[in-house]
Amino acid sequence: MSHYLLTGILLGLAAGFAPGPLLTLVVSETLQHDVKAGIKVAFAPIITDLPIILLTLFILSKLSNFNYVLGIISFVGGFFILFMGYKSIGTTGVSLSEDKVKPNSLLKGMLVNALSPHPYLFWVSVGAPIMTKAMNLNVFAPLAFIVSFYFFLVGTKIVLALLVGHSKSFLKENMYIYSLRFLGMVLCLFSVVLFYDGLKLFEII
Repeated sequence: MSHYLLTGILLGLAAGFAPGPLLTLVVSETLQHDVKAGIKVAFAPIITDLPIILLTLFILSKLSNFNYVLGIISFVGGFFILFMGYKSIGTTGVSLSEDKVKPNSLLKGMLVNALSPHPYLFWVSVGAPIMTKAMNLNVFAPLAFIVSFYFFLVGTKIVLALLVGHSKSFLKENMYIYSLRFLGMVLCLFSVVLFYDGLKLFEII
């Protein structure tokens, strides 16, 4: 179970820190309104991801005996995580925008997250396969993964909203950039595990 807890923490931190539409909106809402607005955006994935999680788990349960299909999904997940790692390693920070926007921060966060391809790609190729394996272990393993993942995904964005509210230049500072690059390297290593799982499902190794 500790493996799934650690995996959730790692992926949650990486997704929370990573530049993207949702983080940009967290920053924008914080700058334009206040920290509370940025925090509301940070909570959006908890609301919008549930249907995605249920759908992907249902699909994978129907494919449980199709090793080649699961192998392809594992390879796709490996490339997706590798791409996330590559983008994180090459980051130079997040551009801060102070364009005027309307309120309703939580609704905007939900729309941005629901219309972004990232949560769908993540849960189809990475999250749901991990959850499926965890459910075969015991009931606590998938809970350890999903709770730790969203705790650190949302928690990281809340912390970033607080830091941006305190210092608008934080997302351009070395501490953030080096932390993101370190997480990027860890993600690249994690992608190797997914490639290894794919090779096993194809019975190559």
